[in-house]
Amino acid sequence: MPDGARQRQIVIRRADRPGDLGWMVMAHGELYEKQFGWSTDFETLVARIVADYATEPSPATDAAWIAEVDGERAGCVMLVADDHPGTAKLRVLLVTPSARGLGMGTRLVEEALTFARAADFRRVKLWTTDNLVSARKIYQHFGFVLTEEERYRGSATTSSARPGASTSRPPQQDEYESEAGAVQGRSPMIRSPRERGGRPAPATSCHSPGVDACPTP
Repeated sequence: MPDGARQRQIVIRRADRPGDLGWMVMAHGELYEKQFGWSTDFETLVARIVADYATEPSPATDAAWIAEVDGERAGCVMLVADDHPGTAKLRVLLVTPSARGLGMGTRLVEEALTFARAADFRRVKLWTTDNLVSARKIYQHFGFVLTEEERYRGSATTSSARPGASTSRPPQQDEYESEAGAVQGRSPMIRSPRERGGRPAPATSCHSPGVDACPTP
């Protein structure tokens, strides 16, 4: 455990308090505009994901968590059933900048995957973007492997990005999968297209970028 985690109180709990779901949307919108210059289109995407969860939750297959540091919200993640039987989606993973380095992203993903195993999911998948390096390392740690890549075709930048925001090119979005029942003690490498021996298969539709540790909507 990182040294800072012993000095600060970290709590991972269910996102079941007033304001939790709204915070997920707000935090994503503010953080990714500031860090990458992404427009409100991304915040709208996260709002739809959170609204879908809030409107028709299934306690047996869907859950969301909030991470707190010293009593303040500082991270979140969600796991929901996919349209394909036996598959779940990891979504809206985020850790605020002030709480990074405490192992919180890892703990959030671990909580979600523990729930996935208990719910008898056989596979977990997610979308993320290639500029979210820390998140990709977390997914690799838990055994996720790269399955698909495509250039994001949505609106990823604002017309007047903040200084320092990365707006030079749209992000590449990547899909990862993991066998839900074998994520502990198994850390296969996330392979690049070159390492996988060919070009990535084109996506049949434009999926939303993942939000972390980063986006993983």
